[in-house]
Amino acid sequence: MQQFGIWIDNEEQASASGRYFESLDPATGKVWSRVAAGGKADVERAVASAWRAFEEPAWFDMEPSARRKLLLAIAARIQQNRHQLAETESNDSGKLLRECLLHVDAMAEWFEYFAGMTDKVCGSTIPSDRGVFNYTTLEPYGVVGAIVPGNSPLLLSTWKLAPALAAGNTVVMKPSEYTSASILILMRLLKDILPPGVVNIVTGDGVEAGAALVDHPDVRKIFFTGGPAHGAAVAAGSGRRLAPSILELGGKSANIVFDDAIYDKALAGVMAGVFAASGQTCMAGSRVLVQETIFDRFLNDLRERTKAIVVGHPADATTQVGPLGNRKQLDRVASLVEGALAEGARIAAGGHRARVESFEGGYYFQPTILTDVTNDTAICREEIFGPVMTVMPFSTAEEALKIANRSDFGLVAGLWTSDLYRAHSLSRSLNVGTIFLNLYRKVAPQTPFGGRKASGFGRENGFAVMGEYLQVKSVLVDTDAERVQDPFVMRVGSSR
Repeated sequence: MQQFGIWIDNEEQASASGRYFESLDPATGKVWSRVAAGGKADVERAVASAWRAFEEPAWFDMEPSARRKLLLAIAARIQQNRHQLAETESNDSGKLLRECLLHVDAMAEWFEYFAGMTDKVCGSTIPSDRGVFNYTTLEPYGVVGAIVPGNSPLLLSTWKLAPALAAGNTVVMKPSEYTSASILILMRLLKDILPPGVVNIVTGDGVEAGAALVDHPDVRKIFFTGGPAHGAAVAAGSGRRLAPSILELGGKSANIVFDDAIYDKALAGVMAGVFAASGQTCMAGSRVLVQETIFDRFLNDLRERTKAIVVGHPADATTQVGPLGNRKQLDRVASLVEGALAEGARIAAGGHRARVESFEGGYYFQPTILTDVTNDTAICREEIFGPVMTVMPFSTAEEALKIANRSDFGLVAGLWTSDLYRAHSLSRSLNVGTIFLNLYRKVAPQTPFGGRKASGFGRENGFAVMGEYLQVKSVLVDTDAERVQDPFVMRVGSSR
């Protein structure tokens, strides 16, 4: 059994309480590691360490070229240890091993992309009245807090770490208590690359470690990925001390299939939208809308494909859907399906917990299709975070748009059509942060990602995210040595 401590000042250590919690392998339901249970005292030490690192000239005054080389070194170290990182993540989260390997490769791409950003961010000069020179600079916040969920911990940690470090901040991160091991393995691998205190990891639950990070007066900004209820608590907590926050929350995304779509691409895209990663993605296309002219055929083909999905251990090369991340989530998915049936939904495929031979204690659920539902059915309103889709018919584009937008969430939407006029018209009208047009579940370091409404605010990735990790400072310089300002009159606008 492996044991992990919190990470402060480039050292792995016990928490102040000395307590540990057990981490279970979702594929077996058995304990595979022990992780330090951090709390307020540990967050205090981590924040102090991060501020010391930020104020050190070696970090604060680091040349952009040196910062670029540091991020590139991180990318190289990740690639050199891709199997160790992927295997740890798969053990801890239950994600397919082959997808974890892809995520580790993507991590390297993210650090390479933001390495190139270190010397691309610059201020501006602003036209002003004669005698005044006005320019702006972009400066890091200092210590930022990052709270990461358990579904893709390494990649989602990278979404925060890479731009934060490129901008010159230091970071205190709290990973999910269900999946803390892989980010701690990463810290061990980066010990000789990152200066002490630049990245600190406090493991523990949200009640103790998470709340302490959100409430800490010296954490300048909070970056959170998770569910809407916890996101609201984070926003309220940071708001009480007037600190900004960026929230990437859940989704209840519509995946809309028109009768002129490339049929096989749409069928595969709908399955990828919700069954990939066992449905444990914020962008899961769990509300499938199919035009009524192809509804019966599409549903029948979807049912047959779904019944053939291989559910199994994430390390098995034949497995297509692995376990859910923890027992609590398995119970929630089962409860949502049972509730939908009580409201009149019908099971077209799956609908029950899955049994995997030799791994009966794992958290497996059958890939599931539900029909005879409406937008008023609870399972069509709440994020499932499991391999469950609802399928509804629609007649016109206007009806599909109305159904899709009638949601508290607004993260992504999928459109499958060969009519580009309709595609771009609907893309403008769908009230979401990202549109997938004739594809689904695609992310890239250069592509901004984030939601609207209950799916949060702010953006991750792309050039846009640098604005979230940097503050604008405006500098006004008097260049008229002869003019003496009236001390009782403010200079306003272009007046002299």
